[in-house]
Amino acid sequence: MKKSLKQMNFTKMAPWVLGLSLLVITSCTNEEDAGTEIASDEVISVAELQVSDESELITEEISSIAEDVYASDEISTTAKGDYRSDYLPECVVITTTVTEFTREKIIDFGEGCELPNGNVLSGIIKLNYAKDMTVASKSISLTLENFTFNSVAVEGSASVLRLRSNENGNPQGTVTSEFSATWPNGDTASFTGTRTREWIEGYGSGFWGDNVFLITGKRTYIGRLGNVFVKEVTTPLRRELSCRFIVSGVLEISRNDNTATLDFGDGSCDATGILTQPDGTETEIFLRRFLK
Repeated sequence: MKKSLKQMNFTKMAPWVLGLSLLVITSCTNEEDAGTEIASDEVISVAELQVSDESELITEEISSIAEDVYASDEISTTAKGDYRSDYLPECVVITTTVTEFTREKIIDFGEGCELPNGNVLSGIIKLNYAKDMTVASKSISLTLENFTFNSVAVEGSASVLRLRSNENGNPQGTVTSEFSATWPNGDTASFTGTRTREWIEGYGSGFWGDNVFLITGKRTYIGRLGNVFVKEVTTPLRRELSCRFIVSGVLEISRNDNTATLDFGDGSCDATGILTQPDGTETEIFLRRFLK
């Protein structure tokens, strides 16, 4: 059973990790050949799923950083006072350039900066958007420069449609991204698509631990062997930043005419989920992401 934030001991609690958890770990995972072909009765192999999960996490981390930096700018400007979230550590240098019509944010992680969740980033995330922070909706452009995520080199760009208030009265960002990644061992993958993140709790508090998001949308992932997977959220994924894992929701993973589903559970902050294969076979699996 999940505990409330007041009951949690944050000094002992493992830091949150952004991104979507799809990594299946079995007793033989470490011995699997990363180049193993996918069997005809599988939607995705465990080895390919590992890289796919890393790709998801990379995209979600980049999106979360952009959204947090923009929100800090929005709150500081509209509230007429200084505001800074504790999302990013002091090793991150943020430079703001304001012109007559635009704002540019350079988020510089230097040669390596460790986030509270343990991920190490380097290089630059650059944001550009209109100067007026009071408008109801805004387009934000995002580009990467010499960017790495846990030694994975990432290239690409994204656009964010940011709503100050959606139909539920919450901030919302719809991120359309196109990224490619190269791992230190030479493996490559690409991932494109659109995800919408509704910020349902914690906006403006300045404390990352009470932030909660609901995530919907679809992405396409092209793996190392050229296999194409479509991953679509069928039940909104609930992301509580005080937990390492997605705590509820359902993700559908499709390849060719085969589809598997991953159910993240009932809201408990745990590392398990139910994977259902195309033939209806259900397996309880262990979920993780970049645990050290």
